[in-house]
Amino acid sequence: MHIRATVAAVSGALALSAFALPAAHAADSAGSYRADVAKVQEAARAATGKTAFSTAADAADPQPYAMDVTFSDFKIAKAVKVGTTGNVSTKVTYTLTHGADVDITADDFLTGPFIYRGTFATPDNELFGDDPATCTATSDTTASCTGLVTAHPSEGELLNSDAGTWKGAALAIAYNGQDPTSDSFDITKVGYAEQGTLGTTLVQRYSKLTVNATPEPVKKGKTITVTGSLTRANWEDNKYHGYTSQPVKLQFRKKGSTTYTTLKGIYSSSTGTLKTTTKATVDGYYRFSFAGTTTTPAVSATGDYVDVQ
Repeated sequence: MHIRATVAAVSGALALSAFALPAAHAADSAGSYRADVAKVQEAARAATGKTAFSTAADAADPQPYAMDVTFSDFKIAKAVKVGTTGNVSTKVTYTLTHGADVDITADDFLTGPFIYRGTFATPDNELFGDDPATCTATSDTTASCTGLVTAHPSEGELLNSDAGTWKGAALAIAYNGQDPTSDSFDITKVGYAEQGTLGTTLVQRYSKLTVNATPEPVKKGKTITVTGSLTRANWEDNKYHGYTSQPVKLQFRKKGSTTYTTLKGIYSSSTGTLKTTTKATVDGYYRFSFAGTTTTPAVSATGDYVDVQ
């Protein structure tokens, strides 16, 4: 299971103002955030049946205590399109609601969004973010938070089988003066809350589509051959490979027009290549267009202009 943890730091007065990142944590790297959150999260899920927070303390398997924090109004983009190298960050907003005994103004109270694939108790994969989010108090018991979920495809945290629907979640940690990097770290004094099934998004393998129409120029009524290639990101070797046996439309836009019309539909080959023919009628642009799937986003090639003489 690939886990990346992000935490949004919350500090400052509980007025209608944005919380700032605590100075003690600002100097830490994003990796520190992920490692610290993962440590607490894994301990919270270590109870029998993988349910966070056992009813009785287990000295051999200590856990953080359950904190009175819940999450709602989770909003994330409908799709996160991830290529092979560049990191992709997606904005997430949510509402944090807490009990009167939870001090969200403490320098070491942290919260952040994440997404997961599989079940919440035993996820197949989780994606967090690198940078802390910010929260704004909206009442004595609520705050409006904004954070990032970031995918790092070049770091091997995604498999091709991870493409598809992911669910939204959020967490909060009250370290209460405990240092997760210290040998004396007492996790039983740490408060923790997490909540899943807050929303959904598609994590998709970024797609590319090319087109080339020949000959150029061409006599009116003659045959034009249109070729191209439909490829998508492979997260396991960080390259683009052909997306095979997919329906693709050949479209045409007359010179001077802004609208493409569909001429015919074809399928990509076993290697993702595309090839078809059509008759030249007037000057204009030819392109291929792919409608997309749950695992791969829609894409249209830049039109290739053909001069008809």
